[in-house]
Amino acid sequence: MAAEKGSGFLVKIGDGGAPEGFTTIGGMRSTSLTVNSEPVDITNKQSGGWRELLAGAGVRRLSVAGTGVFTDSAAETDLQAKALAASLDNYEIVFDSGDKFTGAFQVATLDYSGEFNGERTYSLSLESSGPVAFTAAP
Repeated sequence: MAAEKGSGFLVKIGDGGAPEGFTTIGGMRSTSLTVNSEPVDITNKQSGGWRELLAGAGVRRLSVAGTGVFTDSAAETDLQAKALAASLDNYEIVFDSGDKFTGAFQVATLDYSGEFNGERTYSLSLESSGPVAFTAAP
């Protein structure tokens, strides 16, 4: 597996159309993705003192976070509207290789900041709702 550029790790917001189109959220400087599984502990007296987990059980979720420079793009305006509505919308998380995750997410946080002598920035976090599909690059 070859090394990949961080600049190729993009978050794209869906337009709700059929077929759905996705637009890159502009101005992003950093992006992160966390895949989380909540384990279900089934340890009992016959476990021999070792913890046992139930495979395939528990709650799975993806969390996406990012920071960027506010560019007043249409995607950023759409992101703000979705955050205010607390809606569930489709997003794509795309890697430089072409691998991607696609699914419904809710904007959990959207923060803006700016220094007197600097640019306006934002940070966001998305939380998945329902199954998230992974597609490997061809």
